[in-house]
Amino acid sequence: MQNSQSDKMCCTPESIAQKLKILVLHGYRQNAEVFKMKTGSFRKLVHSRAQFNYVTAPHKVLLVDNLDALEDREVGQAQDEEQYGWFFNRDDMTYRGIRNGGPAIGFEDSVNFIEQVFERDGPFDGVVGFSQGACFLGLLCHLQQVGLTNHIKFNFAIMFSGFKSQSWPHLKYYQDEITLPSMHIYGTSDKIIPTEMSEALSLCFKDPVVVVHDGGHYVPGSSKQKTEYRDFLETQMLKKQQREENKNEATLS
Repeated sequence: MQNSQSDKMCCTPESIAQKLKILVLHGYRQNAEVFKMKTGSFRKLVHSRAQFNYVTAPHKVLLVDNLDALEDREVGQAQDEEQYGWFFNRDDMTYRGIRNGGPAIGFEDSVNFIEQVFERDGPFDGVVGFSQGACFLGLLCHLQQVGLTNHIKFNFAIMFSGFKSQSWPHLKYYQDEITLPSMHIYGTSDKIIPTEMSEALSLCFKDPVVVVHDGGHYVPGSSKQKTEYRDFLETQMLKKQQREENKNEATLS
């Protein structure tokens, strides 16, 4: 099958610089390298429209010898003993997305880390998050909207298997509607994060784009999602182009 005309245009040398630059936040018990491998099919679907920068969370997670004992084993434990998370919601330095209450240990350190990433490697047009990374991304969206970030500035968010943080310090973050353009993807067979939790996060955003698949706790990369992914990213590319044109006109005036 031949690529569409838009695909051809997106892949020309002149337009590569116009690709959306996207920061990627992995899930709990993962790292940048592991998650990059797990999202190969997704990246292939959107490679003509986006380039991705994967980063590893700053907090190392305790190893578990018996993988079968993991309640969140479907997320995928890194076999190279490099497992990380964005924050913990119990004093024993563990995390579960469905756990109610508890602290948010390490959250501020992770926000400061992302500030450094934006300062060093940015700007980024958008941010992608999976599972705990999507939960963390939702919190970043709020912090940006209320003006509590310095270098963290992005124009859209894509959240796979996301959910609202139930940590006590974060409950206030969801009181106001978030106006940032967002896309939320989750599966009806997800046994780690129930569908209603992902839906609840999407309802925190104004006019969210929601894609529901029949799979589990992963980033779907099949042809079924191709149109939704590309339509959303193309819309963000057009918005980026318009912002740049407005900026140039303001400079010339």
